[in-house]
Amino acid sequence: MDLSEQELTLDDLQNGYFIYQLKDGFRFGVDAVLLSDFAEIRKGETVLDLGTGTGIIPILLAAKTEGKSFTGLELQERCVAAAEKSIGFNKLNGRVNVVCGDIREAAGIFERESFDAVVSNPPYMADKDGKHSGDPTRAMARHEVFCSFEDVAKAAAALLKSCGRFYLIHRPQRLAEIINTLTRFRLEPKRMRFVHPYADKEPTMVLIECLKGGKQGMNVESPVIMYERG
Repeated sequence: MDLSEQELTLDDLQNGYFIYQLKDGFRFGVDAVLLSDFAEIRKGETVLDLGTGTGIIPILLAAKTEGKSFTGLELQERCVAAAEKSIGFNKLNGRVNVVCGDIREAAGIFERESFDAVVSNPPYMADKDGKHSGDPTRAMARHEVFCSFEDVAKAAAALLKSCGRFYLIHRPQRLAEIINTLTRFRLEPKRMRFVHPYADKEPTMVLIECLKGGKQGMNVESPVIMYERG
């Protein structure tokens, strides 16, 4: 799919790279930046981003780590086309790529147990919760329209190598459900970090690292405080 320049913006990521985004679609937020900073990718590792959108997390990880390859899986063709333009613009071909496909079919798209790490910034809201955006790219990014968190966890578990790591960001309000789902798929939470808008406010996001087949035992790290009051 070809996208015209009139459909896109080219935004500076302030790290030597740029990203094309849809003018009329979902645009990445601070949660993608937080997740890419939280994920610990080692030299030579292969990484999969489930629901990559326009490819922001693979590009950020390629900029800050020595990982070997970064693959994004995305259902929406327009987002995939934008991601491909960003990969070419940044000369990341061969290290970053994006595949058009459904998370629910990920275990058939990729070889099982073939990734060292999987990352995901999944939709935060259940399909029935809240008002859906009229724009399909925003609706799919915010609500579990085409996949549930269980679908994401199941895909991560199938595609991770033994002792591979799964990194995600989500809403604290769903934490009990999230941990229950992760452990059912043998994704044991090992690190957790809450994100607060201000030091005296409740957390609005939570970052989690899981180990496939890991033993019980988790560290809760110091919180991220986004803003200081003037």
